[in-house]
Amino acid sequence: MRLQISSSKRSTMGGALLSGAMLLGFSSSAALAPRPALAQAGLPDFTELVERVGPAVVNIRTTERPHRNGTSPDIDEDLLDFFRRFGVPIPNQTPPRHGTPLPQEGEQTRGVGSGFILNADGYVMTNAHVVDGADDVIITLTDRREFKAKIVGVDKRTDVALVKIDASGLPFVRIGDVARLKVGEWVIAIGSPFGLDNTVTAGIVSAKARDTGDFLPFIQTDVAINPGNSGGPLINMRGEVVGINSQIYSRSGGFMGISFAIPIDEASRVADQLRINGRVIRGRIGVQIDQVTKDVAESIGLGKPAGAVVRSVEAGAPAEKAGVEPGDIITKFDGHLIDKAGDLPRLVGATKPGTKVAMQVFRRGGYKDMNVVVAEIEAEQAASVQRSERKPPTAVGTLGLAVSEVNDAQRRELKIKGGVRVDSAEGAAARAGLREGDIILSLDNTEVSNVSQFESLASRIDRSKPVNVLVRRGEWVSYVVIRPGR
Repeated sequence: MRLQISSSKRSTMGGALLSGAMLLGFSSSAALAPRPALAQAGLPDFTELVERVGPAVVNIRTTERPHRNGTSPDIDEDLLDFFRRFGVPIPNQTPPRHGTPLPQEGEQTRGVGSGFILNADGYVMTNAHVVDGADDVIITLTDRREFKAKIVGVDKRTDVALVKIDASGLPFVRIGDVARLKVGEWVIAIGSPFGLDNTVTAGIVSAKARDTGDFLPFIQTDVAINPGNSGGPLINMRGEVVGINSQIYSRSGGFMGISFAIPIDEASRVADQLRINGRVIRGRIGVQIDQVTKDVAESIGLGKPAGAVVRSVEAGAPAEKAGVEPGDIITKFDGHLIDKAGDLPRLVGATKPGTKVAMQVFRRGGYKDMNVVVAEIEAEQAASVQRSERKPPTAVGTLGLAVSEVNDAQRRELKIKGGVRVDSAEGAAARAGLREGDIILSLDNTEVSNVSQFESLASRIDRSKPVNVLVRRGEWVSYVVIRPGR
C-alpha cells in the first residue's frame, strides 16, 4: 500500500500510550542488579503544563451548505458505532449548549478543528484547511463560551490561518523559540480529536527541519494525531507553543506514529502579515529548481551535493535579468548558503519584493556572483514549445548518441543560445535516461554550440570516468551523468 502525506483535516492529534520497560538478566545475580540511571528515571508529569496552557486552546467548528446526510463528515460508520455502543457523544451531533450560536437554517456542521489564542484581544491561530471555504467559524473556549469568528486571513501555501473573535481579557499562549527545540525533547499537543474537546497527547520531537513542503521545514514528532486536532498547539516542557499540529504520515489517513507541526516562528511571520495585509506577500525570482545529487555534484566539480540546480528560468523574470541560466547551481542567496534545494524558496519567499540581493551560482566548474532584484510572487504560467523542422542526425558512438542541429527558429523559441538535439540514445546514454527530443546544452562542463563541437568534445571523453551532461527536456533542465565504461 502506498505511503502518503495526509492533511490533518483528516488526520490530527490523538492519544498516546506511554509504557515502561523492564530489563531482565539471565546469567548471574550481577546481571539482575538494578541499573539506577534507567530504573529510577520517571516519565514527565504534564499536569501543571496542561492547567497552564489548556485554557488558551480552543475548539473550532465550521459550517457550510449541506452536501450530504446529517452524519459527521470526518467520521466513518465504524467509529460512529463505537461512540454509540460506549455511550460517547457523537462529535458535531450533540444538542447545542446554552448560548450556542445555532447554524443558519439550511447549513450544517462542516468540520471540527483546533486553534490557540495568541493574545488577550481574541486573535486565534489555526490551520488554513480548518477554516478555508467555511460559511461560519464558531470558536468554543474551555469555559464553554462560544463566539462566531471572523476570518482575518488564510495562507494555503503554509496552511496557516488567523481568525478573530470579539472578546477581551482572554487567556493566551506564550510563543517559544524553535531554535532551542531539540530532537528527543518531550512535547504535548492539546486539541479536539473527533470533536472530543481538550484532549491531551504526548510524545517526543522525532526530527527538525523535515522537508515536506515548499515553504516550511516541519517539526516531526510521534505525538498522536487524529481528525479534529488540526491547528492545535505543539507545546514544549516550558509551556511554550513551538508549532501548529498540521499533518501526519499515513497509509490510510489514520495516525501511524509520525506527525508534523508547522514551526511557530514561521507561522508567526505568516500570521503577522495576515493581520496587517490580509494576505502574505512573498518574493520570487522566477526559477524552477531541483536537488543536486551526489553523482552530479562530483561530475561537475561541485564537490558535495549542495545548492539548488536551476531547471528552467522564466522569461523576463528577475533571475533571467540577473543572468541566471538553466543548469546553474544556486549556492548562496543573500549571504545564506543553500544546503538543499528547499532552502531557496524559503529564503526568496521571505525576502521583501523590490529588494536587491546578492546571489552566487556554480556554472561550468566555477562560481559566479550576481545581483537579483526580488519580485512579488505570482501565479506561474505554463509555457508551450512547438516543434520545427530539424536537420538529419549525426551519429556519435562514444556516448551512444545520435544528435542533430538545433536551428535558429528553435533556439529563439526555446530561448537557448546553442545545444544539439538527441535523435536517438543507446547504451550508456540510454541507461542514464537520455531520450529522443532532449536538448543537450553542455557536455563535461563545456557549453555545446553545435553538432561539430559536440562531436569534438565527445571524442575526447575518458571512457573510464563519468561525464556530466546538461539536458533540457520540455521546459525543464537537469544534469544527467553518463558512465561510458559500463
